[in-house]
Amino acid sequence: MVTVARYLNLTMVIPELDKQSFWADPSDFGDIFYVSHFIDSLRDEVKIVKELPRKFREKVPLSMQPISWSSEKYYLRQILPLVRKHKVVRFSKTDSRLANNGLPLKLQKLRCYVNYNALRFTPSIEALGNKMVSILRRTGSFIVLHLRYEMDMLAFSGCTHGCSDEETEELTRMRYAYPWWKEKEIDSEKKRLEGLCPLTPGETTLVLKALGFPRDTRIYIASGEIYGGEKRLAVLKTEFPNVVRKEMLLSDDELGPFQKHSTQMAALDYLVSVASDVFIPSNDGNMAKVVEGHRRFTGFHKTIQLDRKKLVELIDLFEDQELSWEEFSVGVKELHMGRMSQPTRRRVIPGQPKEEDYFYANPHECLGPARKRMERLKHIEI
Repeated sequence: MVTVARYLNLTMVIPELDKQSFWADPSDFGDIFYVSHFIDSLRDEVKIVKELPRKFREKVPLSMQPISWSSEKYYLRQILPLVRKHKVVRFSKTDSRLANNGLPLKLQKLRCYVNYNALRFTPSIEALGNKMVSILRRTGSFIVLHLRYEMDMLAFSGCTHGCSDEETEELTRMRYAYPWWKEKEIDSEKKRLEGLCPLTPGETTLVLKALGFPRDTRIYIASGEIYGGEKRLAVLKTEFPNVVRKEMLLSDDELGPFQKHSTQMAALDYLVSVASDVFIPSNDGNMAKVVEGHRRFTGFHKTIQLDRKKLVELIDLFEDQELSWEEFSVGVKELHMGRMSQPTRRRVIPGQPKEEDYFYANPHECLGPARKRMERLKHIEI
């Protein structure tokens, strides 16, 4: 949205966050991000204000959803005339509203500048995140497992593999209770075999062992509350007893101010994830993709992009005793030899933006020599 505002030469208002979703987090943008730094670092690019002029506060003239995956020309031809007519336009949804590919290089670099320079977490979040990284570093290297096995994810996706009948019923009721989760009837096993479900903690444990991580590996779990609680983590902790979470690294007094704010808790996980020696997401949601891209930007640090579709095939064959442990382990390792965030260009699929690589997972325009030029950037002519 900063890039759109800059391209159209518009003033941008500090974003409002969705507070009506499942998480019901009352956090404002300024509770998560360092607003003054955001405004100051972009001063030469776009004017950013903290709130609308008084005459527009009660009712914004036009509220709309931009079309997903649009080029800059869409905003120039369709949106700019609306802004000129109404003076103020509110975008009610801003996720994936700009194309991954085909944009001018200078616009792509501005997206990176915003993401990796202008956006910083608040000093209190940064300080606590850095403290956790420091604690983890005392014992050497550590990996982050982004274990997206939480109630909302399972209910929304319809993925219930490994759940009891009672848990499946609970997740189904929850999915039907939220009208904005549009897909209701879901074949869980079909989705799993298509690679569209997060790996269960048990499946993830098998994969970590097969990849060769030793038993004493320090594992930080980045997630909210795991569905099923400690019993669902029992297998992981048995095989890898050196598992920690933020609640184990920080005191109640330190973590208390953040605990009822899921986005602020996620920000802490984000900082640890970016700093880890290896990052392994069990699902490829937005946070996993953005962390991957951030780690590429800071030096192509290893992110293991799990091929869930082929993994569940291997896991099922192993559990049905059709593969030995050695065959399973070799298969998992071979499957991921080229999936460790090596330098590469994004996969482009014309006409299918949802299926191609996400810009922020691999902003290749900003990496290597391009990154050095961007870091020296003071002003971008667009």
